[in-house]
Parts: sequence; structure tokens; C-alpha cells
Amino acid sequence: MTSVAEPDDTMGAMTDRDIPSGMSDDARESWPPPALIESFLGNFNFEFRPGEDADIADTAAAQAAARRFRDVLGRYASGVTVVTSMSDDEPVGMTCQSFSSVSLDPPLVTFIPAKTSRAWPLMQRAGHFCVNFLSDGQEALSNTMASRGVDKFAGLEWSLSKTGAPMFDGIVGHVDCTIHAVHEAGDHYIVVGRVQDMDFRVDADGSSPDPLLYFQGAYRTLG
Repeated sequence: MTSVAEPDDTMGAMTDRDIPSGMSDDARESWPPPALIESFLGNFNFEFRPGEDADIADTAAAQAAARRFRDVLGRYASGVTVVTSMSDDEPVGMTCQSFSSVSLDPPLVTFIPAKTSRAWPLMQRAGHFCVNFLSDGQEALSNTMASRGVDKFAGLEWSLSKTGAPMFDGIVGHVDCTIHAVHEAGDHYIVVGRVQDMDFRVDADGSSPDPLLYFQGAYRTLG
């Protein structure tokens, strides 16, 4: 473990904080102060939901431009993931379409949570996350993780990944990461994770399960 100094949001003093192995030393520069994290948790009570509208200026031109943006980007089919972590020994998770690989050397991936996400500040504070690739038939899991439920993990089957984040049963695969860097991007954050562990599921016949897809505002499957 390495140690970095974290700014105090009231006095400007610096305190030591351990960060997970694999996280870049300058990742802390993009961490929000504790007071800002608490303001997020107090002001927002929802998670990212596929296709959910963002706050757009209340003018006809702005609304039309936003609708056009969603309509065009909605034609790009994507997989559906659930990103998870732990906060004070409690599991947290959110549904996320915006996941992608970034680099082979070092192994980096990215996902893009909204700034209004309630789960993301908790994940950032934990310093690690696991991206679960959902399979065909896991629409209910996706909906649950995109809901406002208090205990979204109740009744779900999951185990801990190498970094200590929840990993669901029946998924296509997963990547387990420490936070490498965070960048602001409009009304979202670009989160870059350094892969610490990964795997995929293979059935008895040697094939992988079909993935859960999202296209034009609805779930789709290969079948």
C-alpha cells in the first residue's frame, strides 16, 4: 500500500490516506472533498437508469437538440453492465452502459457515471470497483441496480471479487479494478480503472452465455 495526502475541506490541512495498489499517485487530485460527497448524497436519491433524461435547459431549441442527441446515440447498441463496490461494508451498485476498454499495457478500462449518481461518490471513496457484464435474462438485475431501492442487493446471489467488490452470479464476465484516474466531462465523470483481476464464464459445452444488450431505449438480446 502507498500513502498520499488528502486535502482537508475545511482547514486546508493535509492528512494521510492509504490508497489501493495499482492506483496512480495523482488520482487523488480529482477526488471531491468530503463535504462535496456528502452534498451529493443529500441532494440526489436516484441512480443512473438506461435512457434517463438529464437536466436540459428549458428552451425548445435545447430540448430538440438533446432529443436529437439521444435519438442518434441510441442507435449505437451497447452491452449492459452493473458497476459495484463496497461502502462501509455495505454493497453499492449502479447500472451502466458507458463501459469500454482503454489500454492493454497497462490494462485499463473506463466507465462514465453521471455527476448526479449517488453510488459513484461511494465507489470513489472506496477506491475500487467491479464491472459485471450482464447476460441475457438479467434484465431484472439491471432494473434493480438502476432503481431507487434502499437495499438493492436483497435476495441477490453475489460474492466478493479480488478487490472486495460484489460480483454477481450468472454474468458473462467481469473486470475488477482499482481507480486509476477520474476526469470531468460535462455532466459526467470519466473513470479510468486499472484492472487487477478478470474472468469470463464458459458453459459445459465451452460456449459463453449471450450478453444483455441495450438499443433504442430498450433491452435486446442476440436471439
